[in-house]
Parts: sequence; C-alpha cells; structure tokens
Amino acid sequence: MQVDHSPEAALEKATMRRVTLRLVPFLMLCYFFALLDRVNVGFAALQMNHDLGLSAAVFGLGSSLFFVAYFLVEVPSNLALEKFGARRWIARIMITWGIISAGMAFVVGPYSFYGMRLLLGAAEAGFFPGVLLYLTYWFPAAYRARIIAIFMVSIPVASFIGSPVSALLLELNGVLGLKGWQWLFLMEAIPTVLLGLACLRILTDRPSDAKWLSDEQRAWLKNRIETDGGKKAAIGHMSIWQLFRNKNFLVMAMVCAGASATGTALSIWQPQILKGFGLSNLETGFLNSVPYGIASVLMVLWGRHSDRTGERRWHTAAALLLIACGLGALSMTKGMLAPTVMLLSCALIGAYSFKGPFWALSSTWMSPKAAAAGLAGINAIANLVGGGAISLVGLVKESTGSFALALLPLVLLTFAGALSVLWMTRQSHVGVSAAASAA
Repeated sequence: MQVDHSPEAALEKATMRRVTLRLVPFLMLCYFFALLDRVNVGFAALQMNHDLGLSAAVFGLGSSLFFVAYFLVEVPSNLALEKFGARRWIARIMITWGIISAGMAFVVGPYSFYGMRLLLGAAEAGFFPGVLLYLTYWFPAAYRARIIAIFMVSIPVASFIGSPVSALLLELNGVLGLKGWQWLFLMEAIPTVLLGLACLRILTDRPSDAKWLSDEQRAWLKNRIETDGGKKAAIGHMSIWQLFRNKNFLVMAMVCAGASATGTALSIWQPQILKGFGLSNLETGFLNSVPYGIASVLMVLWGRHSDRTGERRWHTAAALLLIACGLGALSMTKGMLAPTVMLLSCALIGAYSFKGPFWALSSTWMSPKAAAAGLAGINAIANLVGGGAISLVGLVKESTGSFALALLPLVLLTFAGALSVLWMTRQSHVGVSAAASAA
C-alpha cells in the first residue's frame, strides 16, 4: 500500500498521535479501576459469602442489583456529561464510586449487600458511555474501532491483573482485625478516588480547548470531527422516548446485550466455576487470569483489523458466534479443567473482540445529537440484561448444580445477536463500513 507523505497526512498523523497519547492511556487506567471495583465482588465472594451467609441466589441477586441502578441512572448521567463537560463529570463519577466501593467492606448481611450494590451501580453509571461519547469528540470515525478496542482492553486486563491481585489481598485475612475480602474492597478503591482527582487536571472537554495541541492541529481535528458528524446517520436527533422506541436502536441494544451479559456473568461467576475443580484461592486467581490475558491481545488485533479493512458487520457478528460456540460446547466438557479453560477463553475472546467493531458501528449509526443518549441507552439496556444474567446463572446453578447449564441462555442470546446485526446491516450501508483513510 502506498504511503501518503503529503503535509495533510503528516498533520493528521501528528495530531492523532498526540491526542491518543494524551487521553487513551489515562482513560484506560481509569476504566481498569472501574472494572476492578465492579467485579472484585466475584473474588470477595470466595470468603464473603461464607462469612455473611450469602447463598448463590442471594449473591447473584445482589450482584445484579448493581445493573438495575446503572440502567436507571446511565442516560441522565451521559446527558449531564454533555452539559457540564467530561472533565468535571468523569471526575465526579470516579470519586463517588471509589468511596462507595470502599464502603462495600462494611456490609454485614444480604440487605446491606443489596443496598451497597445499588449505590455502586448508581455512582458508576455513565462512566463507560460517557467515555465513549467523549472519544467521539476527539477521534474521527475511521479511528474508532482500534481506539475503542485499545481503551476497552482494560476490561480483560482488569481480570487478568486483578484476579491474582484480588486473590493475594484475600490472604490478608485477619490483619488488623479485618477479613481478607474487606481488605480487597478497601485497597482497590483508593486508586479510583485519586484518579478521579487527576481527571480535573488531565482531561480537556473539547479539541477547541486543547492548549496542548497547536493551532493548526486544533483546526484540523475540529474540521475532521465536524465533517464526520455531518454524514447521514440512521438515527437522527430525537427525544429519549422516541429513541427507546426506535427499531434500529433496540436491535443494537439487543446485539450488545449478548456480549455484555457474557462478559459480566463470567467476571462474577468464573472464579467460582474454576474453584469448583478443587483449586486454592491463589490457584483460582492465576488460572482465572489466563482467558483474560488471551482476550486482551486478540481484541486489540481484531479492532485494528476492522479499522484497516473498514468492515464492521462481520467483525461484530463473528465475535458473537464465537461466544455462542464456546459456551455451547462447555456443557460437553464433562468436568474437565483444561477444556473448560479453553472454552471460557473462546467465550471471553468473542465478548471482548466484539466491542471495538460494535461501538464503532453503533456510533456511526447515530447523529452527534443522538449519540449522548443513544450510546448510554444501548449500554444501559445491555448492562441491565447482563445484571439479569448474573442472577439467572445463580438461580439455575442452585436448581441444577451445573454452571454449564446455567450459561446456556447466553448461547441463545449471542446467537440471536449475531443474526440480528447481520439482518440490520444488510438493509443499509450506513455504519457498515468505515472510511479506512487512517490505515
């Protein structure tokens, strides 16, 4: 492929490199701790459930209540971000959820567990879709799949690094009179509050405010973003109520729900699935990190390939089909550890590789005026389904004694999602492919 050495290409390369280095690593670090504070309850459960007398059904319900509050607050939070600016609003979100996450160390039974999970969901709501919206202010459409994939690599990395770290923190059981699971919540919440304060200094609301870009770079980026925003979108400006009745919006939310429910359910239940093979807490922590480590690498490569080819449709559908195949085959492992880890890896590779192409696709399906509510709405519905999946897995496991059977509903949901994205995108070329000018 011929390389463009024109002044315009050089300006684009320099601008996007500076924007990427300024924003993406910091946002990845913030998201890493967001996910750690959300899913560390899965490791805390290895001690906490026994100490507090929480059954699988009670734990599943409490864990899923996070997503009920998340669903209710997410769209208003994203609209507030657009009004008050990302710098202040993302800082507010992080400081609030860090304090509440630390408070999880002081739950004493089912009802305090339920209440704190609700508060945590309300506090964190809006962070992820807020960052997605924020990235559309700074990155043209042709860059979004790779940038979103790089940003979202924090999800599997949080479990890859967080699993052994959480397991080690459980070993502090009894230090200063606190349980290991209490140390886990306290120690993993502190960095979140500090990063929230750092947002006020590092983040910039819009390219026009970026004093760390040259005048020429600011003008180029502003013009490029406005050009992308002027292209025809399948979902134009509409009210929240119109949006939630829009066919394209609802299909996108259902498509996202399968991958979201898979990632969420496994982040909570996978440590207990692996612990069921007779592993110690530390062995569980290290083995649990393996599928996430593999997924961390492959999701970035998949996002880059989607940008390089300019293809979104099959990159999204193929990832969903991989989840369905991985979880569908899990019931045939007959209690063998190695095949279980391999199939869980397939499911998580699909769940995370899905994210870059899908969010790049969905952002081009919505006009800039619809994006704030639209991106938050899709994520809110998907997370609500994910929360329901956590509770459903707990109920089915308690009824049947089998995690493999408990995960089968996710097979149907992801397979239906793959068919839906293929059906939706065959009718229109809007958002199906991205300009591949930023190879």
